[in-house]
Amino acid sequence: MALPPPDPQFVLRGTGAAVHTLHFSCVGQEPDVPILFSGSENGFIHVWNLKTHRVDMGLDGHGRKSVYYVETMGGKDGLLSQGRDQRICLWDLAEGRTSVTDSVFTENVGFCRCSLLKVAQGRWLMAMAAKALEEVQVLELPSKTSVCTLKPEVGAKLGMPMCLKLWQVDCGSQPLLLAGYEDGSVVLWNLSTQKALSQLVCHQEPVMSLDFDSEKAKGISGSSEKVLSIWSLNEQQNLQVYKIHKLVNPGISDVTIRPDKKILATAGWDHRIRIFGWKKMKPLAVLDYHTATVHCVSFSDHKNPRERLLAAGSKDHRISIWSIYTQT
Repeated sequence: MALPPPDPQFVLRGTGAAVHTLHFSCVGQEPDVPILFSGSENGFIHVWNLKTHRVDMGLDGHGRKSVYYVETMGGKDGLLSQGRDQRICLWDLAEGRTSVTDSVFTENVGFCRCSLLKVAQGRWLMAMAAKALEEVQVLELPSKTSVCTLKPEVGAKLGMPMCLKLWQVDCGSQPLLLAGYEDGSVVLWNLSTQKALSQLVCHQEPVMSLDFDSEKAKGISGSSEKVLSIWSLNEQQNLQVYKIHKLVNPGISDVTIRPDKKILATAGWDHRIRIFGWKKMKPLAVLDYHTATVHCVSFSDHKNPRERLLAAGSKDHRISIWSIYTQT
């Protein structure tokens, strides 16, 4: 018989607004404390100490407009954040600083999260939805040099990019981009030729979130519908539908595969977090704690599997922290 789902290990309260994005940074040496970054609808980024369960620092750089993406760059002292003020900010948090060192004005009115990929020591690629509604722009950071602009072919009618994932097979290989669009398509882009390699209609509605496992060449996406779409990439770099997994309730805000590629988590409009085995999409748990839409889910980057955590952020202003399936 299945075990009843656990309660959260602990809950973080005090954001004062809906939580839209989460990112862990737990890999440091002692006495570095594992931390969790959260971005809220009120424009604040909170830096949570996972030992004391309290806020160590609050960052205010988006003019009180919703923050919907945070990601560390080169350790926990470098941070990138994106907000509804159409700005992407780069932060220096070393020695207690809380300063924005640089920013990129996206001129994009949507809420497509940008995507970061480390390509060399101190160098990243960043993909973001561009000013022109259907386009994606790729910049190099920290130089902010434009790498390319990805434009759908005339008459493609993909609509706006809704979610982005930069990836590469291994360190030296060609970076590629997966983009989910308003028409329900997922498109694989080659950055060097600026051409679409493959396109697949995965949903009838806009793609809200996607994640990709480059080792298995397999990805997953969610939308406002009652399905998760699982798709694969063959050796000719063609996207193919692998499986459609039906859900009880409609609406997936976020989907993320754990770094060890064993399990994945979804954030549901039905207030629930769902855990699946990644290999066969076996439903493993339904985590029922929140009282409103769950906007985001994130796995921690702990080196020790037993310490691994899952965090979920919700419209109910709370962040739940879970310890599940930590045995490898």
